[in-house]
Amino acid sequence: MPRPIVIAPSILSADFASLGAEIKAIEDAGADWVHFDVMDGHFVPNLTIGAGVAAAIRPHVRTKLDVHLMISPVDAYLEDFAEAGADGITVHAEAGPHLHRSLQIIRGLGKRAGVALNPGTPADAIDYVLDLVDLVLVMTVNPGFGGQAFIPAMLSKISAVRSKIGDRPVDIEVDGGIAPSTAPLVAAAGANALVAGSAVFKGGPAAYAANIAAIREAATGR
Repeated sequence: MPRPIVIAPSILSADFASLGAEIKAIEDAGADWVHFDVMDGHFVPNLTIGAGVAAAIRPHVRTKLDVHLMISPVDAYLEDFAEAGADGITVHAEAGPHLHRSLQIIRGLGKRAGVALNPGTPADAIDYVLDLVDLVLVMTVNPGFGGQAFIPAMLSKISAVRSKIGDRPVDIEVDGGIAPSTAPLVAAAGANALVAGSAVFKGGPAAYAANIAAIREAATGR
């Protein structure tokens, strides 16, 4: 059975002066998850937010807090984000010396474990950890900055990941350049969890419901 389409707005595009209100607004507008991007200025060329901010917004999140760690080395921070209230924690295949161990730690903390694949990382990177994975995130831009153009070559990688997962209960997430124009492409390739930043937050709170609905309708075809 296909997994349901999930829309996960990235709060990097939200108004940071009003994060609690922004989270309520996107959830009221139909968001399924709240996507939380962490960048360290080392693994990726940008510096964003940490576990303290995750803990601060956790009381405002009624859905799922989907944490994406673009940091290296990553293992030392897994417990911090688990304690901050993450429901799922995604790490990059290259973010530590032992991906298998990182996923075991996440699972041991009682959280959903995810693996992120950069555009240059092959789908084969997940071959030997599939028994520990709840989510595979295919980056459809190079991580570090919002507002980048979708990389069409990633559609074949999404399809390859879909084939590898088979009938396992694993979400395939995509992040980068997701909008109504690209949502049907990634959904057709096999993705079911769509991270969107500017496409959700453009126009302010009054537009959030229409923005989320447009992405969902494009992905589902109805």
